[in-house]
Amino acid sequence: MAYDSLRGFVEKLEAAGELKRILVEVDPVLDITEIADREMKSPNGGKALLFEKCKGSNFPLLINACGSSKRMAMALGVNDVEDIAHELEGLLKTKPPTSFKEAFSLLGTALELRHAKPRLGSAVFSSQLSALSELPIQKCWTEDAGRFITLPLVITRDPDTGARNVGMYRMQVIDGRTTFMHWQPHKTGARHWRRYCELKQKMPVAVALGGDPVYAFAASAPLPDGIDELQFAGFLRKKSVELVKCQTNDLEAPVDCDFVLEGYVDPNEPLEMEGPFGDHTGYYTPPEPYPKFHIERITHRRDAIYPGTIVGAPPMEDFYMGTASVRIFLPVFKMTFPEIVDMALPAEGVFHNLVIVSINKQFPYHAMKVMHGLWGMGQMMFTKMIVVVDADVNVHDTREVLFRLCDNIDPERDILFTKGPADALDHAAPAPGFGSKIGIDATHKVKGEANCRQWPPLIQMDEAVKKRVDELLARGQGK
Repeated sequence: MAYDSLRGFVEKLEAAGELKRILVEVDPVLDITEIADREMKSPNGGKALLFEKCKGSNFPLLINACGSSKRMAMALGVNDVEDIAHELEGLLKTKPPTSFKEAFSLLGTALELRHAKPRLGSAVFSSQLSALSELPIQKCWTEDAGRFITLPLVITRDPDTGARNVGMYRMQVIDGRTTFMHWQPHKTGARHWRRYCELKQKMPVAVALGGDPVYAFAASAPLPDGIDELQFAGFLRKKSVELVKCQTNDLEAPVDCDFVLEGYVDPNEPLEMEGPFGDHTGYYTPPEPYPKFHIERITHRRDAIYPGTIVGAPPMEDFYMGTASVRIFLPVFKMTFPEIVDMALPAEGVFHNLVIVSINKQFPYHAMKVMHGLWGMGQMMFTKMIVVVDADVNVHDTREVLFRLCDNIDPERDILFTKGPADALDHAAPAPGFGSKIGIDATHKVKGEANCRQWPPLIQMDEAVKKRVDELLARGQGK
């Protein structure tokens, strides 16, 4: 289903008992973070929080809106995110791809056939703000450099092809009309900016906040360069996205968003130091040079709600968004690697640090083949550790994974070291954006793998005995 506004999603959350309204005035500087962090770390992610009175602003703030499996599914308009994965799998099976690139190319075609591309509407935002200071923008953590917009939909276009990108890049507020734009070197927005630098032209940028929660998910999803996030959002919401044209440039933003910031990034302007920022790694990202975003126009809906989030030591709201991405795109991985059974990114791995994958092992060193293949798949290139286990292992059960990891490896034979791109936020990497990786083969070993003795069977009780004991216990409980 499609939500016609962020407020519509709030109403749905409240009706489902998934919302807490905070009626007292709360300061967006640190205090909202402390309240939200406690809620996010409560069982099953707690509730969504609507701060109705934010100090210094007339707008309410919504946080932790997608911070549970249930709310993430509600944001996507389904009972379970697996429903989307099954639908996507059905679309891809119409013509099985032979490579990861072809899989995503087919995905783009499937989305285009399934739903019309985003369409331009006639609505306009008439209400304007004079400065960012009117918004309840958070300072999240004590050592943050200032206030940060944390759930922006940053809209840019490739100056050569006109292809749109919607990314999610944090924005540190400099003053009432200026922010930094933290698009990391590997991101599509940064690629667009580098091209504008070559052309020596100002880069138009629009930033949307709020609207249907599916937009934020699409902006954060690991879509490859060239697939329109708003078209993917249309597929998810079963309704094409209606756009409104910006007043100061040629970009468009979803008409149901709560706020739109229009402006530009000037490639002739020197970079300045952005940060530090308390990041999803659980550590502060140190200051680094980034470009500035100059805002020419700020508009909003009459009933606007400001969307916010925080990141930090897991679990946080972003864990549930990342998990949904893994579940939805698992069919794409399976199309390229049919031996894959399941995949998990534990919360403690903060996305890129640890991936656990189970496979139907078919030949010697099969796990090594899967490791290298995954490192070559889009944003999986940032993965620091890959652990491969057998098909019968529940990758979401950390205890079971650790049991196989400890029992099934010989460190010299089964651990692979390599090097490649690293998450730009990885402070442990020896160089920015580059570091080492480790792959661990925790599968059972087969003939043909070096220094491998005969592999013993796993201890399991006979099924006939299990059935007999079940019947005995049932009779005993009936007396």
